Amino acid sequence: MSLTLREKFIAIVDNDGLIESDIIVLLEGDGFNRYRKAADLYLKGLGKRIIFSGAMTDYSYGSFPFKDILPKLLKAGIPKNAIVHERKSKNTKEQAVEVIKLAIKNDWNKIILVATHEHQYRAYLSFLKEVLISKKDILLFNSPVRNLKWFEKNAWGRRFDNIDTEFTKIEKYMLKEHLATFQEAIDYQEKKEKKLINTKR
Repeated sequence: MSLTLREKFIAIVDNDGLIESDIIVLLEGDGFNRYRKAADLYLKGLGKRIIFSGAMTDYSYGSFPFKDILPKLLKAGIPKNAIVHERKSKNTKEQAVEVIKLAIKNDWNKIILVATHEHQYRAYLSFLKEVLISKKDILLFNSPVRNLKWFEKNAWGRRFDNIDTEFTKIEKYMLKEHLATFQEAIDYQEKKEKKLINTKR
């Protein structure tokens, strides 16, 4: 039995390779579960700066504001001048729009996207949509947070349940053309890998 496009897309996101990039995008959300991943990538030399994207404050939904995350990043060893706050966005689509605008303005061509595992799929499709619209030569890489419990309850639900919600949202927003399609993501991955191979030659 052949894999569906959705299954192939999931495999790509879950197993994306990373290279040294211009920015690490830390998406607001899921409490304090994401900043450590972004900090770890920075400290390993995989990004020149961290962009904290989001201006939402909803503790019951896990949207902890920049003022709460900044001290954590500084304590983790990230220099203050390497942290940028994208402060216009209120949802994932707006995060994609605003960050890609910043990337184009600052000539940031390689972007690592950090979300928690169940949200990474929709976030990536949102960002990829904006990259494809821009027609700019931007490389997106996935680095979802690992080692989080699937069945642990928190204020914003269990991850095992949330992943169903995320794919329901993906179907809904694809119909509205807010997201790249699974096929576009697969085609993009193929082009990205060919570009990286050619760059190494």
